Amino acid sequence: MGHSNGLKAGTRYAFSRGFKNHGLINLSTYMRTYRVGDIVDIVVNGAVQKGMPYKIYHGKTGVVYNVTKSSLGVILYKRVGNRYMEKRVSVRIEHVRPSGSRDDFLKRVKENAAKKREAKEKGTKLQVKRMPAQPREARTVEAGKENRPESIAPVAYETTI
Repeated sequence: MGHSNGLKAGTRYAFSRGFKNHGLINLSTYMRTYRVGDIVDIVVNGAVQKGMPYKIYHGKTGVVYNVTKSSLGVILYKRVGNRYMEKRVSVRIEHVRPSGSRDDFLKRVKENAAKKREAKEKGTKLQVKRMPAQPREARTVEAGKENRPESIAPVAYETTI
């Protein structure tokens, strides 16, 4: 048999619904409001064939540039050879969900702003840049009565046949 090269070739598992996620789509999917500039993840829902993006965009994150009644226009960057090309994709809202990619960053910005305010009130300097984990402090291990070093030797191998 020859290889199938259709539009949905190789998407048997990528487009399938998750375990215990079959059946009706949650109403929250349709009630959510999107605005231009929102960051969204494209995750294809196999139950809805209309407005389904091409398989290469599954799992990609982009920015909303257009909002219509039942779909969104999303700007993505697709790797082509050695460069990234901007792609504009129209996707139905069933295949889109809000991205959590900036949540940690925004949380850190708010925490740093609060720390800076407190430091300014106290008149102290503050380091808000992230630092890599430093090596542990040096320490000495003392051998006492309870912590005596023990010599370990391998047990002789015996063959009794």
